[in-house]
Amino acid sequence: MITIRKYVRAESLEQAYELNQKRTNRILGGMLWMKMSSNTVQNVIDLTDVVSAAIIEEEDSFVIGAMTCLRALETHEGLNRYTDGAVKESLRHIVGVQFRNVATVGGSVYGRFGFSDVLTMLLALDTYVELYRGGVVPLETYAEMPYDTDIIVNIIIKKTAMKTAYVSSRNTKTDFPVLACAVSFRNDEKRVVIGARPQKAMVIQAEDDVMKLSEEEAESLSELLAAQVYNQVKTSSNMRGSGEYRRHLAKVLTKRACMQILKEGGKN
Repeated sequence: MITIRKYVRAESLEQAYELNQKRTNRILGGMLWMKMSSNTVQNVIDLTDVVSAAIIEEEDSFVIGAMTCLRALETHEGLNRYTDGAVKESLRHIVGVQFRNVATVGGSVYGRFGFSDVLTMLLALDTYVELYRGGVVPLETYAEMPYDTDIIVNIIIKKTAMKTAYVSSRNTKTDFPVLACAVSFRNDEKRVVIGARPQKAMVIQAEDDVMKLSEEEAESLSELLAAQVYNQVKTSSNMRGSGEYRRHLAKVLTKRACMQILKEGGKN
């Protein structure tokens, strides 16, 4: 059980940042995973008054405050219209509505958890992380950065024209995924993101022989990209499945997501 010595409701981002430099202090988001730890926290820092919990749709992007709960993303009409429902699909299996009403997008991105549906989905989009001190960095870059004491202020999703789909495999409906797969087709790139490998999500970009195929060749394109993913994805075993089973799922889910995009028209 976690032990918290003092609760601090930050009055400014600078105050929150300074407090967070001490190793014994922690940022408080939804606190859903933090409360399961067994360490002692000197000061828990609440960002409610200094970081937004709103989703602002602009002409060229969605700006999502780091304190926004996952349920707000799941039900946002603009995001789901833009992703053809892929955002909702990536979130609707996460534990339950009560959980998603508390869990924050900032905590999900900062944690970079291997099981994260959120990270898997966002990596398929043109996503950026706005840090208080570090500025705006691509999510793909941020996902590979070491953990630090900077504060996520916003998640920014650019409205890049693309078609998207999200599929996952779970042993039970609200369990962590055995494997998660997000696919996005852009004009100059086809991207597959495999999450719950069980390591954190991995991005695989389509090779030239896949890119040469037209989208009218749906079956061939889907099979070739799925085969590439099978050959390149790195998986391992845990209580939910073996590494080889996950490689097989990666191939199956990639083809399924591709066919969903190509047969149903995806978006844009």
